[in-house]
Amino acid sequence: METDNLKQGFFGIGIQNGKTPENLGVLWRSAQNMGASFIFTIGNRYSKQACDTHKAVGAMPYFHYETFEDFYDHLPKGAMLVGVELTDEAQPLEEFKHPRRCVYLLGAEDHGLSNAAIKKSHYLVKFRSKLSLNVSVAGSIIMYDRGMKTEFST
Repeated sequence: METDNLKQGFFGIGIQNGKTPENLGVLWRSAQNMGASFIFTIGNRYSKQACDTHKAVGAMPYFHYETFEDFYDHLPKGAMLVGVELTDEAQPLEEFKHPRRCVYLLGAEDHGLSNAAIKKSHYLVKFRSKLSLNVSVAGSIIMYDRGMKTEFST
């Protein structure tokens, strides 16, 4: 039996300039449980040894990029970049149709995504909340929403 991975789809999830090892550990644990194909970090504001109680970093590919430009240059072929950011331009998550092949990018709670990340995202999504959420919570909600929706838009 031959598997067509592009037809089936995939997703990766990561944080730009994450602040704490705990946020990474929780996000990675959720990513492993919710079917992520890979995880990643951009920047260097986090501890290199994040707490990862389920050892997700050993169970799935983990990538680190020093800059957003390096990350963007290495997006998987055919993947759409989905930025998670509380902006007026962002679509409500409740109405969002997840791309079949995508990479979700979250920013740190205090600074959010960089201007370059916002500008280059194919899609921006947000939650119905007045204030920002913890980054690992936000990522978990995104992945849960993806899993609950059975149809993919592309």
